[in-house]
Amino acid sequence: MTNENIMKGFIWRFAERCGAQLVSFLVSVLLARILVPKDYGIIALVTIFTAILQVFVDSGLSTALVQKKDADDLDFSSVFYFNFAVCLILYAGMYIAAPYIAAFYNGPSLTSVIRVISLTIIVSGVKGIQQAYVSRNMLFKRFFFSTIGGTIFSAFLGISLAYAGFGVWALVAQQLSNTAIDTIILWLTVEWRPKRMFSWYRLKNLLSFGWKLLVSSLLDTCYNNLRNLIIGKMYSASDLAFYNQGDKFPKVIVTNINTSIDSVLLPTMSNSQDNKERVKQMTRRAIKTSTYVMAPLMLGLAFCAEPIVRIVLTDKWLPCVPFLRIFCITYMFWPIHTANLNAINAMGRSDWFLKLEIIKKIVGMIILLSTMWFGVMAMAYSMLLSSLLSQIINSWPNRNLLGYGYMEQVHDFAPGILLSAGMGICIYFIGLLQLPTIATLLIQFIAGATIYIVISAVLKLEEFEYLFGMIKSFFKR
Repeated sequence: MTNENIMKGFIWRFAERCGAQLVSFLVSVLLARILVPKDYGIIALVTIFTAILQVFVDSGLSTALVQKKDADDLDFSSVFYFNFAVCLILYAGMYIAAPYIAAFYNGPSLTSVIRVISLTIIVSGVKGIQQAYVSRNMLFKRFFFSTIGGTIFSAFLGISLAYAGFGVWALVAQQLSNTAIDTIILWLTVEWRPKRMFSWYRLKNLLSFGWKLLVSSLLDTCYNNLRNLIIGKMYSASDLAFYNQGDKFPKVIVTNINTSIDSVLLPTMSNSQDNKERVKQMTRRAIKTSTYVMAPLMLGLAFCAEPIVRIVLTDKWLPCVPFLRIFCITYMFWPIHTANLNAINAMGRSDWFLKLEIIKKIVGMIILLSTMWFGVMAMAYSMLLSSLLSQIINSWPNRNLLGYGYMEQVHDFAPGILLSAGMGICIYFIGLLQLPTIATLLIQFIAGATIYIVISAVLKLEEFEYLFGMIKSFFKR
């Protein structure tokens, strides 16, 4: 697979994520202005459980299909029928459990919300294998149209219901319709359809690889949502809303870049799994380039957090600012996690993937349980510490698998972070000039981008020259 094809795949995937997240972000801003924080807190409580069940929808089998070199229609069809049956069982379980979950949170009205929003599980079961087919064949243009279509339709529906006074149900309708329309468009634009064939033998072979990823994802999802569950139970729905809103801003940026890298990197690495040096070079390239892009965005957002929240969400959301800054630093390192874990999966070592998740979750749980008694802010800081430690843990196997240890990785991503920190300090001082808020943000953005690009060009940073060359080559063609 050529660098040109990899770059095209990345650009289409990045365009899809950017378009979808931009629309979603604008919608969330409008909804945040209309709705009260408590409404967001209620949805955050409910999605804790749907997010966990969503892991079972994939079952690790979609990744197994992408990783398998000779996957055919029998593999895809077997996984499709298995996943759909699992989704029906999971929804039935959520329907029955809904009143008990509502009682746990002392909110009887949650029952109907849980039962309706859980329908996304069934819809996702229909869509999952189509997504695997698109990823395996690098048809990321299909993702662009399906995601944008679903996002725009759900945006109009959610805003309309919010203005009509439906409160939390506007958020429920937005999420459910987004998944449904996305699925319909994907099925209309992707040629693959399940065949009347099924093989337990093929499924068993895929499960032998995928079950480890399932357990790993389940541990990760449960662990990540445990904070929300604890906050919702020990503190208030508004506290949870501020925590999640602080998480949302940096996550919009990170998801765009990280999902794009993740979608392109695994199938590309899997095709080169017999060439360790090639996989190492791709991992190294991913870490250097993604950190170079991610660091200035995250640190810039952290330094400009308060005026951005005032302008975009209004003063009622200012309590989310400290969380936003913590999450910016946390997410800045996500591409490093992604590159290391994709390299491990591409080499067929899902056993290592699972071992790493167990180690990381044990460490994270110790930190979380030690801080949960000291408030929501302490829990946010515990996530930052866990993420930094997980970065080291994730890199450890690649020291032996690829000859690419953590210290060498630090040497690769340090220039982008150091340059971003210098840029952040500069724009921080601009904020002290006491100019009008909008003018301050505009000057900070222009100055930050100029400082970062100019210094990169003057120092002839390899990451800058690589990105500039690839973008210029892409548009010339």
